[in-house]
Amino acid sequence: MSRKPRVVITHWVHPEVIALLEERCEVVANPTRETLPRETVLKRARDAEALMAFMPDRVDDEFLAACPRLRVIAGCLKGYDNFDVESCRRRGVWFTIVPHLLSVPTAELAVGLLLALARKVLSGDELVRSGRFQGWRPVLYGSGLAGRTAGLIGMGAVGCAVARRLAAFEMKLVYVEDEEAAPAETCGAARVVLSELLERSDYVLPLVPLTPRTHHLLDAAALARMRPGSHLVNVGRGSVVDERAVAGALATGRLAGYAADVFEMEDSAQADRPLEIPPALLADRERTVFTPHLGSAVDEVRRDIALFAARNILEALGGERPRGAVTGPIGARSPAR
Repeated sequence: MSRKPRVVITHWVHPEVIALLEERCEVVANPTRETLPRETVLKRARDAEALMAFMPDRVDDEFLAACPRLRVIAGCLKGYDNFDVESCRRRGVWFTIVPHLLSVPTAELAVGLLLALARKVLSGDELVRSGRFQGWRPVLYGSGLAGRTAGLIGMGAVGCAVARRLAAFEMKLVYVEDEEAAPAETCGAARVVLSELLERSDYVLPLVPLTPRTHHLLDAAALARMRPGSHLVNVGRGSVVDERAVAGALATGRLAGYAADVFEMEDSAQADRPLEIPPALLADRERTVFTPHLGSAVDEVRRDIALFAARNILEALGGERPRGAVTGPIGARSPAR
């Protein structure tokens, strides 16, 4: 009797996900909330047919060579700069993502970070907890949203979701989008070039994937073009922003605030990435708001993301085209765009 195909899951998932896979597969799960060392993942995946991977994982050609039985890698993610998709194709391995479920929770967090930054929520919380708060005083005046301009760099699914939410705050919206096809919806946003967006916007939100072209898209030169006193909110990929340049812009007052859910140190595919968040950013408690990559950290959403990835695995192992396929073996029909 042949054994069931083995599936390795690199990070914690809900019990329902394991139960779904166990109907047809042998599952090697990670019951902890910690990221496993690469060596441990490799050891577990050497004779596995499928891998369920997450944002901290990195799959390159060396990884694939060490795991010759792999038939599918299912990412519980949307952005996949840490995964060598071309090597997957050459080696006959399906690579899949979850294209839609992360957009709304990420947009919600973007708005939350923007509000926290604009209205000095963390400084207010610290004041109340300090014991120095004795009632209303004319302090901690922030910046409102109504009538202000938000600039969205990228108008894909996340950009459209952010636009819908910011439009409800009666904000003016401008956006940059490289794709020729018009976005599904723009909520009245005006399409402009990047230089105009930076010059006009009170709040700038980069919402593009990390590629060689977008790496440090917002560097010192770009930050210098932003309106004095503007704010920057990053929920996309850390390395789209030059964090040291941001720290400098905050120090000079060019930027009034910076909020981020993602950081350069996370982007392991970047050979020269920093290994820590710049201390100057962490020390600036008055003008920064940071969260630990919580973009999709909504319980039911994370469950559904992993379930979608599990179904991608089952479809690939069953000889079908996975619904979330980015690429497949050479000769496989390209996924619809």
